[in-house]
Amino acid sequence: MRILTILVALVLVAVIAAAVWFRMAPMPPEAWHVDPAEATPPATPNFELRTGAEAPRLQGTPSEVMLRLDAVAKAEGAERIGGDPSEGFVTYVARSRLMGFPDAISVRLHEDGDRTRVDIFSRSRFGQSDMGVNAARVARWIDAASS
Repeated sequence: MRILTILVALVLVAVIAAAVWFRMAPMPPEAWHVDPAEATPPATPNFELRTGAEAPRLQGTPSEVMLRLDAVAKAEGAERIGGDPSEGFVTYVARSRLMGFPDAISVRLHEDGDRTRVDIFSRSRFGQSDMGVNAARVARWIDAASS
């Protein structure tokens, strides 16, 4: 019984240490602030990348669309780590609620007639699979910014 208690305690300490480490893991802008159109997709399937013809087009000027996207990102608790909304190119970090796994989301806007093209690249820093989290985030942000 004593060995079982020790093992459970060690597992608990390991889980807490991992959660702290993931929450504290640095996301340096020089590594994560990338133009989605120039990004190399990761070898793992834990990302969503929409650029060029696959990029969503939203009503409004790039400035208007960026204001809406920035508000959506902030409302979800994402933190800006690179770029400036006034330049139409920003990178955010969003962390999962339970373990604090960081995801980087880079957004670059382009005028496209009377609309704005949104090149967006959402990717996980850790893991093999994101269980659709990045694709869902991109869809949610684009839907919210379309309103």
